[in-house]
Amino acid sequence: MLEFYYNPISINARRVWVALLEKQIPFEPLLLNLDGDQFQDQFTAINPLQRVPAIVDDGLPVVESLAILDYLEAKYPHPSLIPSEAAAIATVRMVEMITVTELQPATVILTRPLVELDTDPKKLESAQETVTKILRFYETLLGAQTYFAGENFTLAEVVAGTLIPSLTLFGFSLDDYPRLLAWAERLEERESWQKTTPDFTAIAAAIPNIKAILERRL
Repeated sequence: MLEFYYNPISINARRVWVALLEKQIPFEPLLLNLDGDQFQDQFTAINPLQRVPAIVDDGLPVVESLAILDYLEAKYPHPSLIPSEAAAIATVRMVEMITVTELQPATVILTRPLVELDTDPKKLESAQETVTKILRFYETLLGAQTYFAGENFTLAEVVAGTLIPSLTLFGFSLDDYPRLLAWAERLEERESWQKTTPDFTAIAAAIPNIKAILERRL
């Protein structure tokens, strides 16, 4: 059975978790508390980068969330989370890449004050501007569609949808983006979202670990 190494408050791990559930792939969940578990020799042998998520499938270790999503799509193609039309594929990839390379790094900066770490005010302002710019772009890109690629749920939802609702923690309101708000509400109705949404207690308990991880990034 596929082994899934995760932590419930990890955005990167959650997107893989959602994909596993959406594709109905049997898996063994293996929790890492991120208080040192990730540095143990057994996990380091699977992922030398010592971070979640990671999977081991038929003896093959795969790390990095986007690579794992691509692997799952290729090996377990039904139900498909990638459209077949060129324009829709481009849209899904754009949302994936912008979320991971632009939006998520901005939220890392915005998290620092929440865990009482000093942060350059100019970096905070730039991060806030980045988030706003991306939300406006996504609002336009979504348009009147149910999902980013039309009527079908795709990896765009898996990647962006597991991050965007958390922006309220940083003072952003989806009320300013009614199409994205309706989209996020549709996602919250899915069983995969309900099973993977971290509760407040888990988030609060993880704050020391989050702080330690951000301190190591200095």
